[in-house]
Amino acid sequence: MSTFPAAGRFTAQPAKKTPIFWAKALGFVFIVAIAAAFVGKYVFHYYLNYNQATYTDPVAGEANYWAMRGWLLMHITGGMVAVLTGPWQFWTGFRSRFYRIHRWMGRVFLGSVAVGSAGAFSLAVSTTNGWAFGFALFVMASAWVTCAGMAYYAILKRRVAIHKDWMLRAYVVTFGFVTFRILSDYGPTSHLQPDNDKGISIAWTCWVVPLMIVEVIQQLRRMRSPAPSA
Repeated sequence: MSTFPAAGRFTAQPAKKTPIFWAKALGFVFIVAIAAAFVGKYVFHYYLNYNQATYTDPVAGEANYWAMRGWLLMHITGGMVAVLTGPWQFWTGFRSRFYRIHRWMGRVFLGSVAVGSAGAFSLAVSTTNGWAFGFALFVMASAWVTCAGMAYYAILKRRVAIHKDWMLRAYVVTFGFVTFRILSDYGPTSHLQPDNDKGISIAWTCWVVPLMIVEVIQQLRRMRSPAPSA
């Protein structure tokens, strides 16, 4: 009897616990913790306190979100699900062990982006914070749905590597909503004046800068890897 494994079947080898592994694990825990803290502080109160005072825009000081509360709830619900499910898509161990769950969570993530971006577009075109702030939000929502759409199209074409790249970009933009609150409420950027200029600046910075950093890191990794043979 042959001692070779059946064709197409492989025995998974336990991953070595290298420093890079622990760095990735720490980064995963950090991202999940920040995302959960963001949801707990900035999202749940909209559900728990359904009144006009809660839905007042902290930048403009006007209750424009109350009039658009349906779109706002659509936006924050989609964003909440996306920001919490996204990190699990990049955990290699989880993806290899629970591939079916990975696929379903990917569908949930992409569907959440679709719902959240629909709400974001409506909020962007109806904001009372001025056209510049609305335009910044509109472009951010466009980048959000575009990255997610490209990830979906890539996996339909069985281009797994390209799919992973676009999913990473989609999550960077998703996390931009978390970054927006961090920059707006903490650190030197929280003291920028006037408030409207502060909101416009942060609306661009929260996703453009992280996306640029991630893109540079990704391309440097590719350039350092062995070049394919001609």
